[in-house]
Amino acid sequence: MAIKFEQALLDYPQQRAGAARQTDSVDQSDRRVPINLRQSGPTPVEMLISTRVRKSPYWHLAVEAGCWRATVYNRMYHPRGYVRPEDGGAMVEYQSLVNDVTLWNVAVERQIQVKGPDAEAFVNYVITRDATKIKPMRGKYVILCNEDGGILNDPVLLRVAEDEFWFSLSDSDLELWLRGVNLGKGFDVSIAEIDVAPVQIQGPKSEALMADLFGDEVRDIPFYGLMEGQVAGRDVIVSQTGFTGEKGYEIYLKDASRYAEDLWYTVLRAGERHNLRVIAPAHHRRIAAGILSWGQDVDQETLPFQCNLAYQVPRNKAADYIGKARLEAVRDEIDAGRPPFRLVMVGLRLGGAPVTDYANDFWLVSERDGDEAVGYVTSPWYSPELETNIALAYVPWELRHLGTELSVRLPPEYAAADGSLDADAEVVEVPFRPSVNPNARERARARGIDFAD
Repeated sequence: MAIKFEQALLDYPQQRAGAARQTDSVDQSDRRVPINLRQSGPTPVEMLISTRVRKSPYWHLAVEAGCWRATVYNRMYHPRGYVRPEDGGAMVEYQSLVNDVTLWNVAVERQIQVKGPDAEAFVNYVITRDATKIKPMRGKYVILCNEDGGILNDPVLLRVAEDEFWFSLSDSDLELWLRGVNLGKGFDVSIAEIDVAPVQIQGPKSEALMADLFGDEVRDIPFYGLMEGQVAGRDVIVSQTGFTGEKGYEIYLKDASRYAEDLWYTVLRAGERHNLRVIAPAHHRRIAAGILSWGQDVDQETLPFQCNLAYQVPRNKAADYIGKARLEAVRDEIDAGRPPFRLVMVGLRLGGAPVTDYANDFWLVSERDGDEAVGYVTSPWYSPELETNIALAYVPWELRHLGTELSVRLPPEYAAADGSLDADAEVVEVPFRPSVNPNARERARARGIDFAD
């Protein structure tokens, strides 16, 4: 039975005063719709199950595997917990990810196919990076921006053939945007969602498991490389990608609405000898890797230069693309020391009790000796390896430097041992810990440039 909202507020006395008003001291004047910074605590409501939110081909299998909670992502039910809190919760799932191998239902990464003679030209017009440099059977992490430079989606882009691309979506409905763009441009392509649903295989034992499924040739797939294969006689595309900094793969099942059980049970059986566990997407590990979550860390009013994605705006792409003029103008202003925005993303180490679950609110950030909020945390979690809480957060431009001392206002469940809710925080480097495969930003930095083409 759901807890009444009034009772929940009584359980969060320090939030009651702020629950009815927006936090105005954080400068969001460059946004049309400010981020809701009311500290209202938990949301004690039941999730309505209805047909206007889709169940993916793997949904019943996730429930069978013990899924006890979910969110909505791309208008589909998205599993967000298998191990219950009384049994250790998300941190037990984390241990399986960093020590063994895990299976994730990520069918919510809906696949939007762009196919036809003009596929490359169309894709090159809607992404910031250079689509002409993506060879068939390779992929890239990309962003698509609107005409103001705001990030509409940050998918993995798969080029499965010379004339065919799949956008593996993050949490926003890109198909409608792509169709709308092409109404005006008239590229010779078809644009549609296809019946392909991925699962992720993540963790240090993922390569061994994948070799059991596909043979040793899977070991030769490069980072963001693709391979055709079969599982239980069903056609799939395999990529070496994933929402973690661990070694990992994604298996994209074709005709997924028909063959979901064949894939799922085959992977479970093969995974037994590798101690496989079915888990939810590991936000604790993706935060440590500096991987962003659309809608939580970025949205359509966020510029790439605000959120560690400046490398996605190449300096050497001659072709036009949506948002190019605005993004190049913004970069010129930044280079001149006049950034046209107030807040930028940083990494934080912070005190308090270990954060072991999803945050209900965007926690407020202030200067170390200040009373008023100046920024907010988007994604906090506890890192067992670093033995501290870590977070991604937005702070004013002038507070972005490494070593800057700040303070984060915590909810009661993460109060320090002395009961304090004001946790000391420090701006630190992102990613917080090394990844198995350095991302394009780290590789570009190693080459002494600030973009990846």
